[in-house]
Amino acid sequence: MWKQVGEDFWKENRESKVDAVIDTVQGIIDQVKNEGDKALISLTQKFDKIALKSIAVSRDDIDKAYEKVDQNLVEELENAAYNIQRFHEMQVPQDLWLREVEPGITLGVKSTPLERVGCYIPGGRASYPSTALMCVIPARVAGVDEVICCTPAPINPLTLVALDIAGVDEIYQVGGAQAIAAMALGTESIEHVQKIVGPGNVYVTAAKTLLRNKVEIDFPAGPSEAGIIADSSANPEFMAADLIAQAEHDPSSACILVTDDRTLPDKVWKFMEAMIANAPRKDIINKALENSGYILCDDLDLAIETMNGIAPEHLSIQTTNPLDTLSKVTNAGSIFVGPFTPIAAGDYASGTNHVLPTAGHATTASGLNVAHFRKTSTVQMLTKEGLASLAPTIETLATAEGLHAHCESVKVRKPFEEDDY
Repeated sequence: MWKQVGEDFWKENRESKVDAVIDTVQGIIDQVKNEGDKALISLTQKFDKIALKSIAVSRDDIDKAYEKVDQNLVEELENAAYNIQRFHEMQVPQDLWLREVEPGITLGVKSTPLERVGCYIPGGRASYPSTALMCVIPARVAGVDEVICCTPAPINPLTLVALDIAGVDEIYQVGGAQAIAAMALGTESIEHVQKIVGPGNVYVTAAKTLLRNKVEIDFPAGPSEAGIIADSSANPEFMAADLIAQAEHDPSSACILVTDDRTLPDKVWKFMEAMIANAPRKDIINKALENSGYILCDDLDLAIETMNGIAPEHLSIQTTNPLDTLSKVTNAGSIFVGPFTPIAAGDYASGTNHVLPTAGHATTASGLNVAHFRKTSTVQMLTKEGLASLAPTIETLATAEGLHAHCESVKVRKPFEEDDY
């Protein structure tokens, strides 16, 4: 089960899962487009075996959820929410900055929040109140006017409480590819959004990919991944625990260990075997480990290069000089440095975001952050003096490109050189 693999195995394994469901997901999207709410109700009955009486969750439903959740859990959700908000507040850009770069030439950037975004919160095999916090809080910090959420029925009361703590505006009890289609296209009950964020299974990921021409998305955020770069100094028990923790998410999850120590994989596996034997979600873990394995490298630099090629969602660094290793990492969703930084810290409590790019998309995408919920406009403001200094460049280049009206748009503002100073 714990096997040596190559980098290509990881890439091929991750890509094939989404490709395999594209046709099915396109059919779901078309059904929602054509039938609206009726499709959401019938697809929920088909996939979740639940007959929805209402797509929207009411305020009364949320209040009743609080009655079912232990007060200690509510307090810990509030603690986590505080940490997440604190970290994301550090990312908020200025609404507007302007800088005079030369006399009469002022440049800047105006940052504006999106108006309406949709968050997808996974459900089904497990509830994810932590993901509710991770998706909604950054949107609120960014200044988004309306934040809605879709999550599969039946919604765990803890997830409803988390969404309320995070400050969501609307909650809909619908999941899967049909939820993504509803938020992207709109139905009778769900008004369409500008952008969809949040993780999900391969069906959700495929739907986000297929609907990018209708709605902006954060990035493909599919089944959980964990990568570890380790040398002989690493604690095999700690690594085993981190790998098992991510494997228990979903049968399609994947874990990879890359090391220059040829004895380390066997040491890690011994701990993994013991942990799996007593794990409540052992069936899911065993299935996920079919997508997992280890890679042996001749030296640590090659191990780092190999992991950069994999670009995992979560990356744990367990080396003698972890900060040196960190400096060489270029592709990872979120990085966990040192033996006492479990990946679960980022999943729940440190304040960093756990909605991260998967399947190699960390080569080009960043994890969910405040910038995902804002757009920027460049600003320029010229005085007569500033335009005079730029005029030769504008006129020369515009003429060279054959765009004479561009050139004239400058000339019409003359004379502005001598008489104006």
